[in-house]
Amino acid sequence: MLNPQRSLSELPKMSGPSQAERAVLEEEFNWLLKEEVHAVLKQLQDILKEASRRFSIPTPGLENQLKQENFILGSSTMDQVKGVLTLQGEALTQADINLKTAKSNQVMHFTFRDDKHWKLQQIQDARNHVNQALQLLSGRDESYHFKTGAEVNKLMDAVMLQLTRARNRLTTPAAMTLPELATSGLMKMFTPPMPGDVMVNFYINLSKLCLTVYQLHAMQPNTTKNFKPSGSSVLHNPGAMFELNNAKFEVSQVHKVECVVPWLNNTLIFFTISLQLCQQLKDKVGDICGQQDTFSNTPIGPQNTLK
Repeated sequence: MLNPQRSLSELPKMSGPSQAERAVLEEEFNWLLKEEVHAVLKQLQDILKEASRRFSIPTPGLENQLKQENFILGSSTMDQVKGVLTLQGEALTQADINLKTAKSNQVMHFTFRDDKHWKLQQIQDARNHVNQALQLLSGRDESYHFKTGAEVNKLMDAVMLQLTRARNRLTTPAAMTLPELATSGLMKMFTPPMPGDVMVNFYINLSKLCLTVYQLHAMQPNTTKNFKPSGSSVLHNPGAMFELNNAKFEVSQVHKVECVVPWLNNTLIFFTISLQLCQQLKDKVGDICGQQDTFSNTPIGPQNTLK
């Protein structure tokens, strides 16, 4: 018998999906594959093209396409290091650095040689990952018809992988050993040449362009001090030791200065928005596919009969 406490309006909830309900779901899914997926892909392309444009490198004869920006290096510590960096896309086109030495308290002045630009590998790598994401998206233009939700998810996973790698390159500077820094091509960029007891390194950390200056002192060959070479690190601390060309050195002072690059901050925001768009599309596809699976495993029509 019917439960007298159950109203007649609840009876349809006891029934399985109708043919009409399945048809509506199928129509919704087809619209998603044909219309909404391509709308999201277009939105992603627009966002990533803007990010890629900011990463661009100067083209010979067309340098004005990408403006040069000057950034003043600031520090919360003592003013041992001051400077101005000129950034054009992924290239540092000029560096003007003043360093006050601990020994003599004199100020040394260094600039990039006129024939030298320093490419920031992190920005270059991030740009390459963005361009790979754009290639994936452009291969599925509006004329392409997605056939399954799995196909959409596969594309989104591939795009998200490239965007995550791009973001990681800007948020995770490369760790380097002190000998690697000492023999880096960056040390040959300056005029006058950097003295042998000074090393520098440029890197990106989130939206900041950072300069680290290491002042060294040579250790005596017969020193009784325990020598323990330092490993790889983004930032080495005073007391770190290394050996180069049979000579041993110790870091005596470390100075880190930095400046905020607004377009790098905007680019990281673009990455976050793009990753959210990808995930939202995957969630929507998953929801409809889940309903389809439920319907396909449920017989059509009423599953309960009145007795």
